[in-house]
Amino acid sequence: MDLWGWLRKRVFGGKGLDYGLVGRWIAHMPHGRFRHDNIAAAPKKPGERLIGWSAHYGIGIAFAGLLIGLGGAEWAARPTLGPALAVGIGTVAAPFFLMQPGMGAGIAASRTPRPNAARLQSLLTHAVFGLGLYVAAWAAPF
Repeated sequence: MDLWGWLRKRVFGGKGLDYGLVGRWIAHMPHGRFRHDNIAAAPKKPGERLIGWSAHYGIGIAFAGLLIGLGGAEWAARPTLGPALAVGIGTVAAPFFLMQPGMGAGIAASRTPRPNAARLQSLLTHAVFGLGLYVAAWAAPF
């Protein structure tokens, strides 16, 4: 997913998600603030970049665990693309219905300047995540 973001930025000139802003959103939660009109305008929080990147990887690991939980050891031993893509694409629900609304972008990026483009990018990114789950399963020494 990170390689895809780097490639998309270099080749297509796209702007990726700023995980520092994700960290800012998360860092406001212990203070009772779960929703923002514009997370970029919210007060900065110490360590927000580290919080955001840590959450990014932690959530990715949790979603990989979901795939293993659903597919079992049998899938892990002989991975197939379908379940990995289904989980990867299915995880797009998290940004559409939790992260984007909470950060001020609206449900499924509805408050962004180009909602359909943002939705497509989210969908592609999560499909790439699913592909990465499949490749990682093949590379794992089971």
